[in-house]
Amino acid sequence: MRQYIKTIGLGMLTLTLALPLQAQQDSSDKGWVSDEITTFVRSGPTDGYRIVGRLEAGAPVTVLEVSGDYTHVRSESGDEVWVPSSDIQQTPSAQARVPELEARVDTLTSELAGINSTWDGRLGSLNETLEIREKRIAQLETQNNALATEAEAAQARVRQLEAHLNTEENDLLMRYFMYGGGVAGAGLVLGLIVPHLPRRRRRSSNWF
Repeated sequence: MRQYIKTIGLGMLTLTLALPLQAQQDSSDKGWVSDEITTFVRSGPTDGYRIVGRLEAGAPVTVLEVSGDYTHVRSESGDEVWVPSSDIQQTPSAQARVPELEARVDTLTSELAGINSTWDGRLGSLNETLEIREKRIAQLETQNNALATEAEAAQARVRQLEAHLNTEENDLLMRYFMYGGGVAGAGLVLGLIVPHLPRRRRRSSNWF
């Protein structure tokens, strides 16, 4: 019985190797073992062939041909085996994309570091400018307060001078009034006294 099965297997293997070329695909086709499963591989394109090993999930392979439900592939180690076509995917596996993703992450990290450095420099410059402006504003506020104090002192001095001027004007008016009043009083007194003064008689010029 075993000899019979072996004979049938060898016959099927010979038939498989003699398949027409149109059943084969371009040997440069790339494929990847499904990310979801580690698959067993066989020596031929049917379940009747013996299992000769396995391929890890996500492993890259080169697709050689397709026969029925199986795909003939070459692994990275150079072994040529048959894998269920349902376990082969045409898009790169996550395992194959990891180096690319890591490189992309490194690139983005470098770019981010450069952006951070640029923004740190800009932020430092802005902070420096802000500090200078704050100091200038503080200086201007101090000067403004000093000017306001001087202005208040000047206004107080002006009020004092105005009050003093008003006082002097009042004193001057009072003096003028008193002087005028004295002159008028003296004139009035003279006017009253002079008419009553005795007049001196004139000497006669006659000798007779």
